[in-house]
Amino acid sequence: MGPIEILIIGFPGNKFTGEVAPALADLVESGQIHVIDLVFVAKDPAGDVLAVELSDIDPAVSAAFQPYVSEPSGMLADEDIEDIGIALEPNSSAAILLFEHVWATKFQQAVLDANGVLIDSIRIPKEVVDAVVGA
Repeated sequence: MGPIEILIIGFPGNKFTGEVAPALADLVESGQIHVIDLVFVAKDPAGDVLAVELSDIDPAVSAAFQPYVSEPSGMLADEDIEDIGIALEPNSSAAILLFEHVWATKFQQAVLDANGVLIDSIRIPKEVVDAVVGA
């Protein structure tokens, strides 16, 4: 299995419409990633938090994602989802995407075959890249 990552994508105003589904579909269909789980969390204006599985959202939105998402894996703990929900601003939501970097599997095997070991993996935030490139 390749590296696994969690992305938390915020949607101020609770305005998640599913418009990101085609981009996600491209990544899955091209074999770059495998979606392990997708959970939605919303915080209403009063601050109450609700976690929603893909099967429980608007059917049109759910249908756009369903072919690309496995059955819930249990890898996202309820506590993790709860913590993300608590951190949201009132009247906002987030999509929590747990996925495998399938593209890295062959490279990972090549490293292992060469008796290499992964020492670290560091993600450089987009803002830092933009600042360096712009300088």
